[in-house]
Amino acid sequence: MRLLFEMDKKDYAACTHSFTRNSARSIIIRDKKIAMIHSAKYDHYKFPGGGIETGETPEEAMARETLEEAGLVVIPSSVREYGYVHRIQKSDGDETECFIQDNFYYLCEVESSTAPQKLDGYEAEEAYTLEWVVPYNAIRRNRSVVESPHNHPMMLEREARVLELLISEGYFG
Repeated sequence: MRLLFEMDKKDYAACTHSFTRNSARSIIIRDKKIAMIHSAKYDHYKFPGGGIETGETPEEAMARETLEEAGLVVIPSSVREYGYVHRIQKSDGDETECFIQDNFYYLCEVESSTAPQKLDGYEAEEAYTLEWVVPYNAIRRNRSVVESPHNHPMMLEREARVLELLISEGYFG
């Protein structure tokens, strides 16, 4: 899978160990709009997806997380690699720990019907909802967020940059 870009804070010189938590995300485009998860609490957008569990392939994690967060059922035969973003920074909770993450993105199609969401505690607290968004609107929204938890600023910029790549590569016509 191709590297889309790196996000390196270079703030981990004092780190003595690292923690890796990779994730997988879906890119679902329909009628020049993209399926995004909207956080009503912080008013930002993210691609459906999340952490890869032990024993799961990135594709399996992407499909599971897309179903849980968005209620969208990924059609397995439609899944195609898009690229990944490599992120490295000092951990939020431990000055001596370096956090490393590869975020794998997959283009895919979904079934027309939706299923109920199965949100984790923080996802429910942020009131995650599926929205079909014009990409430019999601980019503008993410770059104007003022209040957000610790790692959201980097995540919001990551999602904006992936959307910009999709636009520049002609995925929205």
